[in-house]
Amino acid sequence: MKHLLPVCLAILATGCAVPQPASLEKPAEYFPPPESQGGWRKLDAREEIRRLGKMDPARLDELHQWLLHSDQRPFGAVVISHGYIVLEAERDQSSVTNSKNVKSCAKAICATVLAIASEESQKGNTPHRMTFEDPAFDFIPWAQPLSDPRKAQIKVKQLLNHTSGITPEGYGIGNQQNWQDILGHGDGKTQRLFFDPGTTLEYSTHALYHAALVCEYVTGKTYDQYAIEHLLKPLGVEHWWFETLKGDERHGNHASHTMGLPARDMARIAYCMLHEGRWGQRQVVPRWFVEETSAPTHAVTGITKKSFGRDARSWSHGWELPALEGGEKSRGIPLDARYKPGSGGQLICFVPSLDLVITRQTGKSGEWEFEEYVRRAVAAVIR
Repeated sequence: MKHLLPVCLAILATGCAVPQPASLEKPAEYFPPPESQGGWRKLDAREEIRRLGKMDPARLDELHQWLLHSDQRPFGAVVISHGYIVLEAERDQSSVTNSKNVKSCAKAICATVLAIASEESQKGNTPHRMTFEDPAFDFIPWAQPLSDPRKAQIKVKQLLNHTSGITPEGYGIGNQQNWQDILGHGDGKTQRLFFDPGTTLEYSTHALYHAALVCEYVTGKTYDQYAIEHLLKPLGVEHWWFETLKGDERHGNHASHTMGLPARDMARIAYCMLHEGRWGQRQVVPRWFVEETSAPTHAVTGITKKSFGRDARSWSHGWELPALEGGEKSRGIPLDARYKPGSGGQLICFVPSLDLVITRQTGKSGEWEFEEYVRRAVAAVIR
């Protein structure tokens, strides 16, 4: 020992760090290249799934069978653990190239794009500055004059968390209307708010149409153009489409939030959120947004009229918190899980504490057991 003391003192004197064994070095973070350049890394060998993916192959087999028997829709689905695809299930559809409509998953993506626009606006990189606390209709000039004076009270974030009062689902008012009807200048059913902003929660696709217009006005670019440039391309997404809704001469044609993506590319967005908004060395999504999605962004509680039987606390900025849905729906789902289900069995989900990403895409409509998919994937994690 007396011979080691001078060596240790010399190391301390020079400020040199004691070399660490290779096994203790932190592995480099992984971000997949675009699919045309190799795409996601994937594990097929059961031992590697267990060792590198930290997942139970037997439970993944059971999940695979559950996915195949959960409905009869064509679909593509992936489960990604620690940056590895550990399960990829397909039926008559490619999880790599099939970019059918992701339905309401697009709401979470829209909120994410709007957060990017807000962050860039605060840096002076857009024509107008905007925060989620600002009045939303300050950024929707096409809606003037307001069809209901209460619209002036709606905050940007209330468009995203379904507390705006704008045209909820289930009142006989269809989506994919023209802009004059969406903005309350046409169809009488959409002219007035259904409740005072912030007083309750009712699920609204029309509110997210408004969010796409906020993005367009703040950035000076159509929603689809901005989303492609500032979210999709930086993450290596290569397959997409966006919906454009028409309007009259006064209101014009504008891209809505509705879009299509393959299951593997949906996973890129969830994986970016999993890494606190980073992709490689670039902060693509603001970290504050990722943090704020981990909790409800409104004060409404309980099961409300149009909340699909879920506790209102489970809604955040476009993303949802399945662990807060209440009752059996929340069983076995970690508190930090965030997801967005879409009609027809679309799902985008990430669980930071488990380094887990889960997606599914069908392009269809209808009911599906969203929570059960998440629950079964979580149960397959080796802890």
